[in-house]
Amino acid sequence: MSRLWLTGYRSYELSVFGNQDPKLLVIKDTLRKLLINKVESGTDWLITGGQLGVEQWAAEVGLKLKADYPELKVAMMTPFAEFGGNWNEGNQAQYATLASQVDFHQSVSEQPYHGPQQLRNYQEFMLTHTDEAVMVYDLEVEGKPKYDYRAVTQFQEQHTYPLTLIDMDWLQESANEYQENLNNGSQIE
Repeated sequence: MSRLWLTGYRSYELSVFGNQDPKLLVIKDTLRKLLINKVESGTDWLITGGQLGVEQWAAEVGLKLKADYPELKVAMMTPFAEFGGNWNEGNQAQYATLASQVDFHQSVSEQPYHGPQQLRNYQEFMLTHTDEAVMVYDLEVEGKPKYDYRAVTQFQEQHTYPLTLIDMDWLQESANEYQENLNNGSQIE
């Protein structure tokens, strides 16, 4: 069994607003290609969080890939109970739909949010229950993922734990390739 933690920026950090945003199409295509490679190399669990942005997009992509890769399982882990409870109705509904579709969904803490220790416990859980991580994160473009990045690099000091960073250059190359494929009529959704 090989388990992959996939996390990254929140949607607002990438200025992605709405499901039809062209940036989102490129990000999902990038995640799809990466996940296909990982699954074909032995990954059988995609484990992500429920944050709006890369985590939910990764879950969506993973769920779509199950049609061609039925061995892939998708789990959504959250740091605390009542996760997303302060979001607007649309975002809560989107989260609830995803949570109902994944193979496994659970909160690390059974308590509602009460402090940052729950977030550190979540990071520790993810690190000790996965074999590698992929982050949509660029060291030159700080955002919320910096905390997970720091946790991963500290964990790497004591453990073999591969980390793949999908940075802005990678996303730009993906955007160029995506546009070229659109121009050639060969891009598939």
